[in-house]
Amino acid sequence: MNRLQLFKTLAPGFLPLLVFIAADALWGTRIGLVVAVLFGILEMAVSYIKKKKLDRFILLDTGLIVLLGGVSLQLRTDVFFRLKPALVELVFCLILGISVYSPVNVLLAMSRRYLKTLTLNEEQVKSMMTGMKVLFFLFLGHAALIIYAALAMSAAAWGFISGGLFYILFAAYFLVEWLRNRRNARRSAAAAATQYADEEWFDIVDVEGKVRGKAPRSVCHSRRGLLHPVVHLHVMNAEDRLFLQKRSAHKQIQPGKWDTAVGGHALSGESIENALKREAEEELGLSGFKAVALARYLWESDVESELVYMFLTRTNQQPLINHTEISEGKFWKISKIKEARGQKVLTPNFELEFDILLKQVFKEK
Repeated sequence: MNRLQLFKTLAPGFLPLLVFIAADALWGTRIGLVVAVLFGILEMAVSYIKKKKLDRFILLDTGLIVLLGGVSLQLRTDVFFRLKPALVELVFCLILGISVYSPVNVLLAMSRRYLKTLTLNEEQVKSMMTGMKVLFFLFLGHAALIIYAALAMSAAAWGFISGGLFYILFAAYFLVEWLRNRRNARRSAAAAATQYADEEWFDIVDVEGKVRGKAPRSVCHSRRGLLHPVVHLHVMNAEDRLFLQKRSAHKQIQPGKWDTAVGGHALSGESIENALKREAEEELGLSGFKAVALARYLWESDVESELVYMFLTRTNQQPLINHTEISEGKFWKISKIKEARGQKVLTPNFELEFDILLKQVFKEK
């Protein structure tokens, strides 16, 4: 449960208080308490209908409304009901205090329980602990104000402190957090830009190809998970032979193996079409060709994650090999490629795409 989730969890609990304030102003304290208690019960019922189970927080919140509201009605005073939000906040203070000042981090355990895929590194845990300390004192101070208002101030003043002030305090807190995170993100981006100034940068995308960020080449090629776009172009001549390139022995990935005619990364901010044209020109000197899109798929190796855009072109141009990019290249008969499959001569990536070519272009099953 992060800070925003905590706020979202607490906020609905203050709705009955706002209902009480409105009802109290219209019909008096007794009716205001009855209406607030009924509203709390209704809130719990709606939550149960939506989620098909009782929300523990709303159950606690509504239980306190019923208990304190009932006591207040019996004693014909609303002081117990007024103390309800302070009691709720003190419960959260207890959870936060245990999480921050004891070896048992209750909130971190709750986060991992409700967000199954959540993984936090050491820096993120440290940031979470700092935030929980701030929230601890924020809740504690606000609870103390509510208690004072419940015992010594008017209903209107208590209503503002327990309701409106809560939203104002947390809105201000999250605004400060947002500004701080934005500033830190800018500093991190500036530091990364300086550190990797001499590297190519790639867009980080989702499985649909939508840009979610960017990262330098070395970072993209250091671990799986940073999905970035790659273009592959298969070149076929009039005799239905495929041009393959032999990867340089100095390549980090699959050195010395035969691969797709053209393959390369789309640079950050570059369209797939422009990346395809640039790579074809750089590696084989091809220009003015027409390419047909065949597939888009995810490819993961031990060191990177790629979103591959696969194309095919038919051309009579003789490829001009760029030996800084490619060791050698030649046109292969389809039968020879079939014989080479599984012999560790071809890259696994090409073998996958060759199967796609056989099905889509040569109509083999």
